[in-house]
Amino acid sequence: MSHTYIPEEYFSMLGLYETQEAIGTIKSIFEKKLSIALHLKRVTAPLVVDPLTGLNDDLNGVERPVGFDIPALSADAQVVQSLAKWKRMALYRYDFRVGKGLLADMNAIRRDEELDNIHSIYVDQWDWEKVIREENRNIDYLKETVERIVNVICNTLDEVRYHFESLKTQLCREVTFITSSELAALYPDKTPKEREDLFAKEHKTIFIMQIGDVMENGERHDGRAPDYDDWALNGDLLFWNPVLNHALEISSMGIRVNAKSLDEQLTKAGCDERRDLPFHKMLLEGKLPFTIGGGIGQSRLCMLLLGKAHIGEVQASVWDQDTTEICKKAGVELL
Repeated sequence: MSHTYIPEEYFSMLGLYETQEAIGTIKSIFEKKLSIALHLKRVTAPLVVDPLTGLNDDLNGVERPVGFDIPALSADAQVVQSLAKWKRMALYRYDFRVGKGLLADMNAIRRDEELDNIHSIYVDQWDWEKVIREENRNIDYLKETVERIVNVICNTLDEVRYHFESLKTQLCREVTFITSSELAALYPDKTPKEREDLFAKEHKTIFIMQIGDVMENGERHDGRAPDYDDWALNGDLLFWNPVLNHALEISSMGIRVNAKSLDEQLTKAGCDERRDLPFHKMLLEGKLPFTIGGGIGQSRLCMLLLGKAHIGEVQASVWDQDTTEICKKAGVELL
């Protein structure tokens, strides 16, 4: 059964040709502006990694990576699920200095994704990571970085609307910050997603902090792997999406674990066996730089800025027959 729905009065502000042109414009403008704002240098990223290195990510802790054998190597490989740990290792290997970072295209396949208007098995995002000082591992630095990213998104929208005058999208530059526990206390009888919708509808641009650990109410807002974000210094950036009448998550990001927080989070998550993996050993021994980083969804950002109702309007993927028929009936053209 499809989870896709198309609002009754929805229509695309751009045709297929203009949509493709606009996608290219967004990606070009956004990447340049983000690189300047965060002092990032473009690097080439892997599509597959060796599972024995511990560099692949568990995301929420339950997703299964796509794996396959390579006869020529007599070994197995996995398609990346994100580049969070790879990026930190790359900063170390490439000898990036404090205040400098990297930016890469991340393409992945998430086989266990539940497909709907904003989820696809194909993931495309800008992955970035930046070396920071130990004293920058605080909430104020996290908030400042979030605000820089929001400004880049809004400035990109301004330029795209100049090129495509039919676009009517508007975004709020002011970010409202709230912790997951504060959000739960505000709406105690709602689910995490319902809380996000209610808060984003009121404040338009929001950043929900401290995701992964158990909240004050004894629950988790959402899952996070224990070995990249510091659960006390991370969060999700969401914008209110009036087309779908829901909050739309654009980025998950955070200040990364140090040796102390990794040690604590591995134990909390029941993942102590990872301590012997190469990446985790280096981190526990204090050999890797302190970093902040995240992923910014390319297709989701295009959806938001172009006012699209379905992610298939801005990326080519595979869909079930019900989704295809629902979109066709509503006049929505999937790529």
